[in-house]
Amino acid sequence: MSQFFQIHPDNPQLRLIKQAVQIIDNGGIVALPTDSCYALVCHLDDKDAVTRLRKIRGVDEKHHLTLLCRDLSEISLYAKVDNRQYRMLKAATPGPYTFILEATKEVPRRLSHPSRKTIGLRVPENSITHALLEELKQPLLGTTLILPDEEEPLTDPEQVRDRLAKLVDLVIDGGACSLVPTTVIDMTGDAPGLVRQGRGDVALFGL
Repeated sequence: MSQFFQIHPDNPQLRLIKQAVQIIDNGGIVALPTDSCYALVCHLDDKDAVTRLRKIRGVDEKHHLTLLCRDLSEISLYAKVDNRQYRMLKAATPGPYTFILEATKEVPRRLSHPSRKTIGLRVPENSITHALLEELKQPLLGTTLILPDEEEPLTDPEQVRDRLAKLVDLVIDGGACSLVPTTVIDMTGDAPGLVRQGRGDVALFGL
């Protein structure tokens, strides 16, 4: 059975944040709130945890997983960002956007898209997620919490606990989240391209 932490959405309890990070460091899968939907996350460098996460989500290695980063400087460590892209990212982070960018060598090969060598990155505007990232001191690997053969993401923590109690190691109750996922922007071309319209305003990218 998974653990269940009720963490304050605006002032996360450090004791619980530290316990959550310990679970992640030990190979756990965590369901947590973001500034869009609930997400499943795990340690970036834990191959077994990544495999479990993909299995729960029902996706193969061709599906982009996302690096949840603390800030723009951390994005720049894991993705190749030119001056034009940097200005756009600065205007849109933190926020409900996922950016597809060319991966650097810092990204394990198994995590980047096998044919394009790209990676999805985002900087969530959520106090709980940010506190976890600060305590962990590196990105989390994550994906929107949509279960196999379902179209709508899970957004209620009680429902998440009921559905995933035997699949994940921790559910963080930070209150209900939005039903709308992130807006996904492909930044690998000459101009930004819209992959998925979500919460984020696309006007920032001229779309």
